[in-house]
Amino acid sequence: MSTDDREIEVYRAPRYMPGDKVVSKRSIKNDGTMAGREIGEVVVKKGDVGYVRDIGVFLQQFYIYSVDFVARANIVGMRERELVPDETNVRVGSALAGETRLQSHIVTRQTLAQKETI
Repeated sequence: MSTDDREIEVYRAPRYMPGDKVVSKRSIKNDGTMAGREIGEVVVKKGDVGYVRDIGVFLQQFYIYSVDFVARANIVGMRERELVPDETNVRVGSALAGETRLQSHIVTRQTLAQKETI
């Protein structure tokens, strides 16, 4: 896979953080990585709402967002291009022009630095 024509996402901060409310831009089928589901079965439908649980990296290039689709009882790994922020829960002050995060137990260097400046 060539990265010449694509942005290497890990060179910048992730667009979504744990707790962010997001919406699926497309339907996602099981590619064989979800236990208990048939290969090819639709596990997320376009428009489903979920919450980012965790952020991983694939091929040292792309962020993979672990999204919990509560209504479907599925946790699915999704790319940034497959998600949009949920606009119904927007508050002022977020990196995305609206705070949409739930309270998270995850501590990062960035959150520690923010606490030190307060």
